Amino acid sequence: MQSQHSLEDVLNTQQKKLAFFQNLMLVAAADGQLDEQEGQFLVQIGDRLGLSAKEVQPIADNLQVLSFIVPSEGIQRTLELQTLVQMMLQDGEIDPREYGLCMEYANRIGYSKGILDDMVSQLTGNGPVTNPNPPTVS
Repeated sequence: MQSQHSLEDVLNTQQKKLAFFQNLMLVAAADGQLDEQEGQFLVQIGDRLGLSAKEVQPIADNLQVLSFIVPSEGIQRTLELQTLVQMMLQDGEIDPREYGLCMEYANRIGYSKGILDDMVSQLTGNGPVTNPNPPTVS
């Protein structure tokens, strides 16, 4: 039986919380706009993790020069990817730039496109993902 882990259990240091929030903001901003659902999701996660606006403002101010911070722990990697996919799906669309960032993160933690697409399918309740011409990430 697989044990359940919450974000609060896994992200047990301020450094892990801020790194995770940075990753989430990168996906939220990937399409060049932060819609209402994405903003609400960020606030919800920030509140859940006990992060203040003062703590996350430097991330928001420097998004254009920031990149993913990949955690070392396997369970944290998987939970983060699931939450990044949830962020991508907040506006009801799969934007190619957001998908590309999720794919980059998945690749960096050793997951294939198939695993990412399965995760998207599970979270949307739809069939397999078809993303025409997702951006290539180097």
